[in-house]
Amino acid sequence: MKLIKLLITVALLVAFFYVNNNWLTMSEHTVESSKIPASFDGYRIVQISDLHDATFGENQQRLVNKIRKAKPNMIVITGDIIDSNRYDLENSLDVVDQIMELAEVYYVTGNHEVATNDVELIKEELDSRGVHVLSNESMNITRDTASISVTGIDDPLFGQNATEMIDASNVQNDKFTVLLAHRPEDFQAYVDAGINLTFSGHAHGGQFRIPFLGGLVAPGQGYFPEYTAGIHEQGDSRLVISRGLGNSIIPIRLFNLPEIVVVTLEST
Repeated sequence: MKLIKLLITVALLVAFFYVNNNWLTMSEHTVESSKIPASFDGYRIVQISDLHDATFGENQQRLVNKIRKAKPNMIVITGDIIDSNRYDLENSLDVVDQIMELAEVYYVTGNHEVATNDVELIKEELDSRGVHVLSNESMNITRDTASISVTGIDDPLFGQNATEMIDASNVQNDKFTVLLAHRPEDFQAYVDAGINLTFSGHAHGGQFRIPFLGGLVAPGQGYFPEYTAGIHEQGDSRLVISRGLGNSIIPIRLFNLPEIVVVTLEST
């Protein structure tokens, strides 16, 4: 009887940890602003972040199908699509090849791309597939005759801080501005730059989430970090943080399911 109880306990623990690391969730937010043109009302932005070479189903089908169901108008990848500790670019490009069929894709680097010392090849592979690789630069997205501005900055591991990179990016503050930036701990820099909506990742949701308290630890923020998940507001600036999809040095997520984020723009 004790052996049976032990086996049941082990099986339940294995199932628990499997679910925590493999059960894909989708979090939805609505962002309202008078700066959002009427033609962008209902515009859906899907964010994936921190894949770290993780695999979700054969040929990444579970992940791709989840993104497809979100009906994106735009897909943003906010860094760490690969992991520098187990670099497998082709596995991550498998996702990119498939989601390119769903919407325009925009990408910025994370610290792991920089750490591979292969970042230029990664950018070239993405660019050759039609991904908009944004490296301290801005571009407009137009619907009908109106547009919003999208800016992407590199990870600070390149050697510049967030403020310096934003300053070099020619942000168009006369439009509704969307920023792709890997690191959420630089939120104040995004606020100071007048960014309306920032997408980031990096914190992995705090890796281990304590119910009702939040994440336990995040790179660049230490223990009990402020910016690990959800949407944060300061003035007219909003920060959306993805809990990410994969793992890196710490191989286990706890009470922290892999996440796809969907933001719907609403013109007011």
